[in-house]
Amino acid sequence: MSDKSIETINDRYYTGERPLFNKSNLQINNTIFGEGESPLKESDNIELKNSSFQWKYPLWYAKDIVADNCTWAEMARAGVWYTDNLLVRDTLIEAPKNFRRCRNLTLSNVFMPNAAETLWNCDGVTMEKVSAKGDYFAMNSKNMKIIDFQLAGNYPFDGSENVEIHNAKMLSKDAFWNTNNVTVYDSYISGEYLGWNSKNLTFINCTIESLQGMCYIDNLIMKNCTLINTTLAFEYSNVNVEINGKIDSVFNPSAGVIKAEKIGELIMDKDKIDPEKTNIICPVINTGDEHYAKNKTGNINTSKFMNVSICRF
Repeated sequence: MSDKSIETINDRYYTGERPLFNKSNLQINNTIFGEGESPLKESDNIELKNSSFQWKYPLWYAKDIVADNCTWAEMARAGVWYTDNLLVRDTLIEAPKNFRRCRNLTLSNVFMPNAAETLWNCDGVTMEKVSAKGDYFAMNSKNMKIIDFQLAGNYPFDGSENVEIHNAKMLSKDAFWNTNNVTVYDSYISGEYLGWNSKNLTFINCTIESLQGMCYIDNLIMKNCTLINTTLAFEYSNVNVEINGKIDSVFNPSAGVIKAEKIGELIMDKDKIDPEKTNIICPVINTGDEHYAKNKTGNINTSKFMNVSICRF
């Protein structure tokens, strides 16, 4: 908060619309904003401590806001839109549709049990120790750095750009669709159809479970990753992947390199893709049908780290 002359507000209960509209330089402590829309609309240089929002649209078109140990009740939905330079920490947010079109947003130790359609179209987001539940989290946001993140919800990060995630646990169908420049480190992700239609998607030291995961991707990189119960992976993807242990099945990658200890089923349909463009480095490949799964010489070759091209004939 800036050093301008600060007015302190303590132990108040506000109702009605816009009680502190267009206010600046406030320290607000132990205050409840009850029924009434937009209590701090167009405000700036505001610090809130131990305070609660209980109705809709509390912080729109605001800037330079700190909310410390606060709460957003369920009816405080669409709470923070078009707001710049915002720090929220040690806070419980039960309201959905929060944080839209914000810039320079930091969330630290925040719990969002009803985070449906939250964090849309934001730019410059830092998150640490955030837990959330809800679908369509972080749609079309960009320039995000996230550490210690937990999410239960489908379709997260759709259309997001320039995202770096560390130490996450995500139970999420259709995560990271239509993204660009996303890198995920040291994380666990479970949910089908992971990463479709994305560009420059990277997983490092991750454990993933995904039916038909990592398909239609331009430049998929996986380093030191584990795939559990992941079938029909990499369809029409350009890949450079290094998998510890087994891949249950690989289906029609378009190009690149796949390294694994075992592939349960490898399907390369030459009517759909060019098998010569994908280098498979794997000591054990189970094709399921010796009549159509062959390398160029007509023999199944599972020698350790032998390069093979498997295709349907």
